[in-house]
Amino acid sequence: MNLIIDKLDRSGLLRHDLDYHLLRAAMVVIFAWFGYDKWFQAEIQGLLPIITHGPFIFWTIPVLGIKGTSIFLGTSEWTFGTLILLGFWNKKLGALGALGSIFTFIATVTVIPFVPGAWDPNAGGFPAMTMVTAFLLKDLVLLVVSVYLLKQDVQRVIEARKSR
Repeated sequence: MNLIIDKLDRSGLLRHDLDYHLLRAAMVVIFAWFGYDKWFQAEIQGLLPIITHGPFIFWTIPVLGIKGTSIFLGTSEWTFGTLILLGFWNKKLGALGALGSIFTFIATVTVIPFVPGAWDPNAGGFPAMTMVTAFLLKDLVLLVVSVYLLKQDVQRVIEARKSR
């Protein structure tokens, strides 16, 4: 194991913020793709049970309608993804995108206890998840990545101010 660790250390893979940049790029791709999907009727129809049971997003359908909710979600995801992308060059914009991303994933993760069909009755119910829960559970990791990006961007903005 020491040999592997030494080779990784010498490779440069562990230096130069590679993890930070890869996580930022991954979030940009995720927001671009998921934001794109929101513009299609089939996607938003499939999300209706999730949206209508979310403690923070249930209001969108009654207030905005199905099409309005689709536009709101797609635009929000593209906006946050764009801000995170711009964070490669401007850490303040990156922090703003990460903050929006955090709110996005808090809104989706908190749906898990309330969404119908979340737990597999054939496997005894909770904690045996269905695909609905699995789809939402990935957002827990995305929430943590968003917090990491926010922390990194804010720290870099503070360091840049101190160095002036």
